[in-house]
Amino acid sequence: MTELKRLYDVFEPKHYDLYIDVNRETKTVSGTTTVVGEAKAKTIALHQKDLAVSEVKVAGQAVDFTIDKEKDLIKFETPTTGEATIEVTYTAPLTDTMMGIYPSYYEHEGVKKQLVGTQFETNFARQAFPCVDEPEAKATFELALKFDEKPGEIALSNMPETRVEDGVHYFDKTVKMSTYLVAFAFGEMQSKLTETKSGVKVGVFSTKAHQANELDFALDIAKRAIDFYEDFYQTPYPLPHSWQLGLPDFSAGAMENWGLVTYREAYLLLDPDNTALSMKQVVATVIAHELAHQWFGDLVTMKWWDDLWLNESFANMMEYVAIDAIQPDWHIWESFQTGEAPAALQRDATDGVQSVHVQVEHPAEVDSLFDPAIVYAKGARLLVMVRSLIGDDALRKGLKDYFKAHQYSNATGPDLWKALGDASGMDVSAVMDSWLEQPGYPVVKAEVIEGELTLSQQQFFIGEGQDVDRKWQIPLNANYKELPELLTEKRVSLGNYDDLRKANNQALRLNVGNNSHFIVQYDQALLDDILSDVNQLDAIAQMQLLQDLRLLAEGRRLSYSELIPLLQNFADSSSNIVNAGLYRLANNLKRFVKEDSQAKKDLQNLFNRLSEKQFARLGFTPKSGESNDDQLTRPYVLSATLYAKNEQAMSEAHDLFNDHHDNLISLPAEIRSFVLSNEVKNYGSKELFDNLLTQYQKSTDASYKRDLTAALVSTTDVQLAQKLISNFENSDVIKPQDLRSWFSGLLSNDKSQQQTWDWLQNDWQWLEDTVGGDMEFTSYITVVSSTFKTAERLAEFKAFFEPKINTPGLTREIKMGIKAIESRVDLIESEREAVEKALANN
Repeated sequence: MTELKRLYDVFEPKHYDLYIDVNRETKTVSGTTTVVGEAKAKTIALHQKDLAVSEVKVAGQAVDFTIDKEKDLIKFETPTTGEATIEVTYTAPLTDTMMGIYPSYYEHEGVKKQLVGTQFETNFARQAFPCVDEPEAKATFELALKFDEKPGEIALSNMPETRVEDGVHYFDKTVKMSTYLVAFAFGEMQSKLTETKSGVKVGVFSTKAHQANELDFALDIAKRAIDFYEDFYQTPYPLPHSWQLGLPDFSAGAMENWGLVTYREAYLLLDPDNTALSMKQVVATVIAHELAHQWFGDLVTMKWWDDLWLNESFANMMEYVAIDAIQPDWHIWESFQTGEAPAALQRDATDGVQSVHVQVEHPAEVDSLFDPAIVYAKGARLLVMVRSLIGDDALRKGLKDYFKAHQYSNATGPDLWKALGDASGMDVSAVMDSWLEQPGYPVVKAEVIEGELTLSQQQFFIGEGQDVDRKWQIPLNANYKELPELLTEKRVSLGNYDDLRKANNQALRLNVGNNSHFIVQYDQALLDDILSDVNQLDAIAQMQLLQDLRLLAEGRRLSYSELIPLLQNFADSSSNIVNAGLYRLANNLKRFVKEDSQAKKDLQNLFNRLSEKQFARLGFTPKSGESNDDQLTRPYVLSATLYAKNEQAMSEAHDLFNDHHDNLISLPAEIRSFVLSNEVKNYGSKELFDNLLTQYQKSTDASYKRDLTAALVSTTDVQLAQKLISNFENSDVIKPQDLRSWFSGLLSNDKSQQQTWDWLQNDWQWLEDTVGGDMEFTSYITVVSSTFKTAERLAEFKAFFEPKINTPGLTREIKMGIKAIESRVDLIESEREAVEKALANN
């Protein structure tokens, strides 16, 4: 199914006057859109979706029009080509889909209230007003907004409000921008405001259901991030204000609307006195990501959705660059190594994965591009790779030139490579094309053959994969100076290994810093050389070794059973990222053991040995002045020791629960989920369960709600699990934006997996009706395919999803889901016996 010819080719909008009147009581929107533009043909069209159009005028005269529902169009004739003024009068529903114009629901002081906001990316502006809803169709906008206003309510938009007349809020004319970045919101709000060094007004807005101090952290990060970007990009922030708004109902994490950035409350608002460092880092990077977009995505926008990576990959890298600059003590690049890198490497190894740059036409397929592991994480890794190749000076010069050349307009990938290439003197495009246009990544094999050090590259697959002889230009980042900067051939010999080893006086390592998107398979002698001095390696090198070994085991290039004896070498590290790598690998072993088996007891014993010294050192209670590494390591250790059924840990968690019984939210945030989950699993009762569920419904603290979710979905009582499932479709208990985490938790719980899977199959239509237009929808398929691990479940997955395989937007996710489960089943069936034996012998 393909989109029709781009509307922008036939009609180029220049300016929109938008009059929008929202009635929350009747859940209707009525509006008039006047658009001035250039008609290149007499038959033209505008996008609309679910609009009831009552009249179309061209140059003040009513004209006949037709609605094409399948293609989301209003079609009509203009008397002549050239400049045209088109006026469309319409009504539309106020929906609960979190797309277009929609209400968010919340409760304040016992009263149910609404905050109305917008979400127009990717192509939902057409649900709010008729337009050419394509990124290239940039225009200016003037908004006049009316609503059933109550005392104390305010309205926000991309630009400042200029006046209010007869209940209509008028906003200043915008700069040239794409339709998907238009935004407004209204309702009762509180705010905190400040200014940047250059005079940009910065504000954080939320409902009054939150404590005022929950806005402080975001305000500080937003102000400092804008200051940083203005300096780094050497390009001023182009609008008078930057508002950050937390919406009670929001499908994505956040959205970079120009001047009015919208967020899920969990990614904007936090309790400054009791939020884990890891969550503060998440909130800070989300804010920095969206503010990076104000230049990269908003000022310069991709020409079409196939270059979505231009927006998202870049912002994903810049969030770390910015936070590293404004909060250097956090060492935020470590989070990139433990979050983005493994996500990209795992997903990108499945045959059939999309490349970073993907051709796309149909609107439903546009939403499927937002694969977080590829367009965000892998794309960001590729840009980190470019940054390390050309250096920051060339990066900044190239970006300044890129913004200057394309501001208030659109660009493509080659435009960026040209700017960076001109600034660095390097043919960046030649290096990057092999990474952007091809799916997957290589494994570089390092081996000594007849005394010669030999490197070879081959595409790496987890599961079955069709090798089509792909080749990459690989930045090797070797610690031997004799090795080339780039590996461009399939296979090279690099000289006598003994001579190289003697000259360098250290074990050979490739991809030092783990910034290039490949993994390394060393032959046994080279690997033993590294392992002989493994504790002298820096933390990233140790984490990378664990990462690569885990992936090689996933790809059946070595056995998980071989890795079990190595784990103890890393168990006493005080580095958060080493522990992240260690427990990611160790947690994968859980797939191989069956419930109530001796193998599971052996695995629990392994977890106990890995965690016992660290638990003795760190304990449950955060200590004043402890290092960031210790704060970030504690959750890995507590998770391991509680999985091991360590009696001292279980008892301490139970005591902490009892100490805070009357005020559970006051438990230290970084350990709260472990204390609550331990209580539900090991000391649970229906009374406790009901109490926690009630607290979940009443709390506005997103961090606490997440901990309560984690605890409740860990129940071993199928009747209590069923109570949660029965509330999946009750938005008064579980909001649609939060449903996926409940679904995922109950599906991964062996005791509740069947009933959760039954719900998805029986109520798929409800799910599609509720979140089907949303880029998060396909992630329900990903959740299932990343959880199932038996041949029986594989057959059920195929039986349910294969009939849906030709649905636009679902095809790739279903095909990849089948491959992911097939490879996991094959791995488990082939290696279970060896893993069980290794656990018993360890």
